Amino acid sequence: MRVNRILLSSSLVVVALVLQVSVLSRLHLPGAVPDLLLLTVLGLALVYGHVGGALVGFGAGLLADLAPPADHAAGRYALVLCVIGYLVGLVRPDNGRLKSATGPMVVVVVAAIGSTLLYAGVGALVGDTAARHVGLGSLLFTAALYDLLLAPFVVPGIMALARRAENDPLAESNSQSKKPNISSGWLSGGTGLRIGSQRGGLGGLKVKAGRARTARAGRIKGVKRL
Repeated sequence: MRVNRILLSSSLVVVALVLQVSVLSRLHLPGAVPDLLLLTVLGLALVYGHVGGALVGFGAGLLADLAPPADHAAGRYALVLCVIGYLVGLVRPDNGRLKSATGPMVVVVVAAIGSTLLYAGVGALVGDTAARHVGLGSLLFTAALYDLLLAPFVVPGIMALARRAENDPLAESNSQSKKPNISSGWLSGGTGLRIGSQRGGLGGLKVKAGRARTARAGRIKGVKRL
């Protein structure tokens, strides 16, 4: 991954995690908690593709596993977001630009449901049965609803920032400055030709002036002889 991708992704993931832990988790909404970290991974994966989405998802999930007040095994959410980021990156639009809002909304709903099911499945493998006590059906419905309502305010902005970081004007200006300036070469060559032709013309004028002076001197000498 490029340096600008790493810096932007790290900053967005940290901000999303802080907002989710300090604000969204304290709203005490019924059912699931709005997953701002998931929406951040989705927005970056739709621009960076499946490889970038998997890497961003793994890093974001691992950070969420280690950040307090995490009460689950480390690596559990990292696996979930890594898989989700990879799958969402596979449906990345051309040039990272959305043609309509229907596709991303479907992606958000499928990702919210898929991440909840995958998180519950991994929890069942390690002996965590919290999803059974809360109710898996209500978790799926509320997770999809909350993420769908929050997505229009998060995903487009993240995608715009990611596209802007991809189009680095400083790198483009440096690459253009390294290219040879062909027009200046043609201009200098053309100027040299003009100067040479002018010099040649001046030389011809001098030769003609010298011949004229010689002829005039001969005429004067001839007159004196007469």
